[in-house]
Amino acid sequence: QVQLVESGGGLVQPGGSLSLSCAASGSILSISTMGWYRHAPGKERELVASITGAGSTNYADSVRGRFTISRDNAKNTVYLQMISLKPEDTAVYYCNALVQPRRPPYLPANYWGQGTQVTVSS
Repeated sequence: QVQLVESGGGLVQPGGSLSLSCAASGSILSISTMGWYRHAPGKERELVASITGAGSTNYADSVRGRFTISRDNAKNTVYLQMISLKPEDTAVYYCNALVQPRRPPYLPANYWGQGTQVTVSS
């Protein structure tokens, strides 16, 4: 069993900052790519940012320059630092990780967090 637990999120005014974190725990042998997705009402879920085990990052055009993804491999944790937040950043943010479990057959699988609400409003 693998669990992803998110923390952070909440209500912030436009132009404000917020940080999210997501810790993976359980039967983990290794984690390759970790990422953050978001789902806004009336829209499809979209990739916000991702980071490989080696630290290579990828960002959606809408957040590049404002959001920063990072990870602590020793803690199996991924972070998302968000600045200059806009109302259009309002969404439920989900953590995602590609995990290779300790148990056979050791096949990598995608796991998701439960989601955390980010609301940008005055």
